[in-house]
Amino acid sequence: MAIRIVLVGTTHPGNIGAVARAMKNMGLDELFLVNPLHFPHEDAVARASGAEDLLESAKVLSSLDEAIADCSYVAGASARSRTIGWPSMAPRECATRLVQESLQGSVAVVFGPEKSGLTNEDLDRCHTLLTIPTEPTFSSLNLAMAVQVMSYELRMARVGSELLQQAPEAPLATAEELENFYTHLEQILISSGFLKPDNPRHLMRRLRRLFARALPDKNEINILRGMLAALDPDKNGRSVQ
Repeated sequence: MAIRIVLVGTTHPGNIGAVARAMKNMGLDELFLVNPLHFPHEDAVARASGAEDLLESAKVLSSLDEAIADCSYVAGASARSRTIGWPSMAPRECATRLVQESLQGSVAVVFGPEKSGLTNEDLDRCHTLLTIPTEPTFSSLNLAMAVQVMSYELRMARVGSELLQQAPEAPLATAEELENFYTHLEQILISSGFLKPDNPRHLMRRLRRLFARALPDKNEINILRGMLAALDPDKNGRSVQ
């Protein structure tokens, strides 16, 4: 199963090492780092405590889009309330879903910077919000602790799964394919006059949430892209990915 842990903008290198240790304890070995403040670093090695191989194999990237481009399902961890509601899951439910989707392709759990967490723009790239229930009067959860909780649930979901699923008609669309679709959709909405660039409000974010709930597969995205191309009011000279 291709299940990766993605850390975005981690500021303390010791947390990266502690995350690697938590992952190795639970049989996870795909660590992706997006713009870490300090890495490699001796503090990361010290906190890894036997999981140095995960640090050595960790992929360091410059954007979240790169880290999840080939993923068909992405969960973003966050404790903050949001203006627009994202589909939300607790760790156990989310782990079960991730294990199921990993039978078709790569999946990811994304964690943000220690102090600020994931931005709304980061969550736009995710299918669901992962929320770890904590005591309301003390909800501060260390990054490595949060990864440990989710890694444990992923292990339990993997151990408990009988892995008996009928092969899907088509694999789910990857994050990169979805981003290309959203770009195409926004172009058409602007060309048609439906979306005003100077007053977009939250239209595209709401549309992202709609398609995240639908979980379109590759065939469905191709159909939607074909429909957009046919409805394009400015077909001449337009080029989309």
